[in-house]
Amino acid sequence: MTPGPNNLMLLASGVNYGFSRTLPHILGVITGYALLLSLVGLGLGQAFVAFPVVHFALKVAGGGYLVWLAWKIANSGPAYVDDVRAGRPMTFVQAATFQWVNVKGVLLAVSAVAAFTRPETLSTSLPGLVSVSALASCVSAVTWAAFGAGLSRFLSSPGALRSFNIAMALLLLASLWPMLR
Repeated sequence: MTPGPNNLMLLASGVNYGFSRTLPHILGVITGYALLLSLVGLGLGQAFVAFPVVHFALKVAGGGYLVWLAWKIANSGPAYVDDVRAGRPMTFVQAATFQWVNVKGVLLAVSAVAAFTRPETLSTSLPGLVSVSALASCVSAVTWAAFGAGLSRFLSSPGALRSFNIAMALLLLASLWPMLR
């Protein structure tokens, strides 16, 4: 439920495109993170420990992608153009793929697997962890997107929406701070 990259983008998508058009984004986040968590649990996390250059490359790619997304959010136009929704929200595949460059998500997955699974019980502990995580991701993603959709009625003027989008872009950039330390 923390305001990390996924949740900030879901909030902005809810504001700019509405809840129903944000559903593929929501499902992509949930599915992509569950897949990431599963693969980290099956050994991918070891690659980040064994090959620090892979971790560094992830930081660079993830940071660059977040800067690009912040730029796109900051420059989003009004939600409506001639009574038709303008632009398009993140797709299912884009949202699922984003999980692999979301440094916060990858580090959370590595930490969760280390804290909540054991090698001797991996066949039961990993599916349990993935299930609980998917449920929590669902609640979080739906909440942030719905909040954004509800907030959109207060951002009906182009100036208010522009200010909101710039604020979301700046917050998304601020989410890079922990990665840069």
